[in-house]
Amino acid sequence: MSHTIKKLEKSQVELTITVTPTEYQKHLEAAATRISQRASIKGFRPGHAPYDMIKKEVGEMGILQEALESVVQEAFYQAVLEEKLDTVGGPKVEIEKVAPANDLVFKAVVALLPTVTLPDIKKIKVTRKEIKTDEKKVDETMDALRGMHAIEIKKDGPAEGTDKLVIDMDLKQDGVSVEGGQAIDYGVYLSEDHYIPGFNEALIGLKAGEEKTFDLPFPKDYFKKQLAGKTATFIVKVKEVFSRELPEVTDEFAQKLGQTDAVALRARIAENINAEAQQKEDQRVEIEMLDAIIEKTKFSELPDVIIDSERHRIYNELLRDLEKHGVDVGQYLADIKKTEEEMMADFTAQAEKRAKAALVSRTIAKEQGITIGDDELTHELELIRTMYKGDSAVEENLKRQDVRETIAVSMQNKKVVRWLKKEILGEETTEVEHVHDENCKH
Repeated sequence: MSHTIKKLEKSQVELTITVTPTEYQKHLEAAATRISQRASIKGFRPGHAPYDMIKKEVGEMGILQEALESVVQEAFYQAVLEEKLDTVGGPKVEIEKVAPANDLVFKAVVALLPTVTLPDIKKIKVTRKEIKTDEKKVDETMDALRGMHAIEIKKDGPAEGTDKLVIDMDLKQDGVSVEGGQAIDYGVYLSEDHYIPGFNEALIGLKAGEEKTFDLPFPKDYFKKQLAGKTATFIVKVKEVFSRELPEVTDEFAQKLGQTDAVALRARIAENINAEAQQKEDQRVEIEMLDAIIEKTKFSELPDVIIDSERHRIYNELLRDLEKHGVDVGQYLADIKKTEEEMMADFTAQAEKRAKAALVSRTIAKEQGITIGDDELTHELELIRTMYKGDSAVEENLKRQDVRETIAVSMQNKKVVRWLKKEILGEETTEVEHVHDENCKH
């Protein structure tokens, strides 16, 4: 086998590979056996017809066509090894010459992993913000807990204060009812923020049996794009109004919630709020570190296959999010007035940033010898099996090599982040982070 190599733009190379008949003969014999297993050849059991008989039945070209894929795969793999290429994605193959008893010639264009030159990590500056207890949030959470244990008493008077209303609602846009915008016996708590700002305020003063029509704008980030940032008409009929008596925060109340006393309850709430704030700060720090490194890292041109792969990941994440909200992707595309191709194009900048982040993490792992051992991966897989015990789909997916590799990469990325925190922030951490990849369930 011989080959030539030619560099192309966007971190690609073109290999022109020649395979002689002697070199691909073994593939012809394997192909003939496969053909004989499928075809009925008189006088021979499936898979036992001799090569010459199969050649007579299907022709030399028929055998060569059957063998073509395996010939190309092996020859391409050998050329990649000889050139010591770090490829990404599969090759685009074009057959140049194929005929029985002649050299097979084909071209294979394949993308290479871009070269990545990291900056001096120790010169990256990121500052962690101090987490302080937000007493206002503690009070709000305490009030929410009290609300969950409130005593509700039906009233004839107008809704006010912390009252609860039970309503029927119809949502219209341009005079037409919005699909999914109808609600029967919908409970509204005046003391809790509604997802549509101003909705609760519009109900204050209403009594049971009264109706009200009013217009309100939806938030710009509302998940239903046909409503996001748009003004809609709400037609509300009040069926019942309840006054709500909230319990006082006593030691007895705290004990019902599993705490020793009111002081311990408030401390636990503050602890939970701080833990959530700390988690958000961790995420912010991680993003800031990677952004700073990406900005100072030198990349060769990124091949399309890497960007396309990230775009598809982003698209699949969107599909899962829409599914959680019960939104059909076709309806979503109609709402934003874009085709799937246009939406995918919109993901390009985000996909490029994510691809660079992945390349940075991979390069750091390689340079620092950060790896995931077989024992670590096995332990993680067992944790996932335990979490989704009895889910046959997860069990089957965990057997797939691509899923296992994705989980291993996610684990390695987390190790890289911990290393970066040590180098940039001076933080030592022994935290155990587990990966529960979406690929396990899909």
